[in-house]
Amino acid sequence: MTHRPAAATGVVVAGHGVASGRSTSSPFPAGTIAMQAPLLAEHGVDLHGYHLATINLDVAPHRLVLDEPRWTVRDLEWTDVHPAETFSFVECTVGRETLSAGQNPPAGEAQDGGGPEGQQHTGLIYHPHPETKPAHHQPGTVIELLLPLLPALATGERLRVTLATGQAWYERAPFDGAAAG
Repeated sequence: MTHRPAAATGVVVAGHGVASGRSTSSPFPAGTIAMQAPLLAEHGVDLHGYHLATINLDVAPHRLVLDEPRWTVRDLEWTDVHPAETFSFVECTVGRETLSAGQNPPAGEAQDGGGPEGQQHTGLIYHPHPETKPAHHQPGTVIELLLPLLPALATGERLRVTLATGQAWYERAPFDGAAAG
């Protein structure tokens, strides 16, 4: 039987700012998540309790492989700017990594990341299917997380994501020759 890893640690990376509405060049000033949330709710995906923005986490050298996500919403027509998209959602638990004694946090970050040490957060991996996503693609090793607001979360912080059993797993991403970073 093949071992399918269900946990990986990654680094928070900057996103496009479209999901949150922070990008000034986005045609979606309210943010895509806020626009999609009521339509997703009609399909049983309740985003109440989550901050309506995604956290982009690079889990290199791994990538996410969908198995049986908790929800898959096909052909969601949420905007007239581009065609319908398909989204999958994987339940997960996310924890902030703490630093070992003697390690210094990245500049501008509290050592505990602004939250109680070892605190776990229930969340969702928000997975727009690339074949239906017209723009703002992420590298294959980046997953997008929907979580409650995490105080003082910063680019460069490390998070550990454990996937719900049977919904998805991590595999080693093939090397594409492009340097990360």
